[in-house]
Amino acid sequence: MSEDCNKSDCGSCGVSGCPSRKDPLAKDACNEGSSVKRLIAVISGKGGVGKSQICALLANALRASGKKAGILDADITGPSIARMYGIHGGADSDGKAVLPKETAGGLKIMSINMLLEHEEDPVIWRGPIISSTVRQFWTEVAWGELDYLLLDMPPGTGDVPLTVFQSLPVDGIVVVTSPQELVSMVVAKAVHMAQAMNVPILGLVENMAYFDCPDCGKRHEFFGKSHAREVAAGYGIEHVMSLPILPANAALCDEGRGDELDASLLGTFAGEIEAELES
Repeated sequence: MSEDCNKSDCGSCGVSGCPSRKDPLAKDACNEGSSVKRLIAVISGKGGVGKSQICALLANALRASGKKAGILDADITGPSIARMYGIHGGADSDGKAVLPKETAGGLKIMSINMLLEHEEDPVIWRGPIISSTVRQFWTEVAWGELDYLLLDMPPGTGDVPLTVFQSLPVDGIVVVTSPQELVSMVVAKAVHMAQAMNVPILGLVENMAYFDCPDCGKRHEFFGKSHAREVAAGYGIEHVMSLPILPANAALCDEGRGDELDASLLGTFAGEIEAELES
């Protein structure tokens, strides 16, 4: 080992046979109190597409199919998952590890809001600290036995997605988008990042694709015609789902009743994702 070794930048070290040398392809091991079969990242190329709500719907759909599921809120500066499920207050500990909170519906949740004195306190941290926190939610939280742990990722292709794809054993990603013309470019960025990191793309969910008016009975496409299937086909993404604007869902999230989000909306999509991962 070099006298100047800081055990963090093995790529610049010329010493061979060093016991501290890290395998650049090695992934972080989960906490010894965790047994997670599948890790799925829910990502979006931009904000404002309802990614967290889709993550919650997918988690509910997996729970409805009998799977044990949880959500790791990796959006450290804009966390919403805990509040969506009515979870307030600090996380617990067993003396060895941090313990996630469990919703009434049996979903396990971990979010930075559970570690703040007040959930309205801003997280004013630089990228490396934020990325390190996400890794700690994997290595220092005892998730117990889970079939699926979903990562609610921050939008874009910055520090956190890069850290997650490099350091955590992600089985695949679900891309969330909306119908605007601009989205094809934004989706391309997210897809290209996943491809560059050799992470499989499991499916694409187009949110807010249309609104069915309960008064006139007409379907309105406020954000333009759907391009989800064309975009997905261009990248060889097989599993695609388009969801409408549902004001009732927004109300449930605002009221902390995320367990009541209709799991059937993504039931078929979740089943397709499960089948692909198990094939």
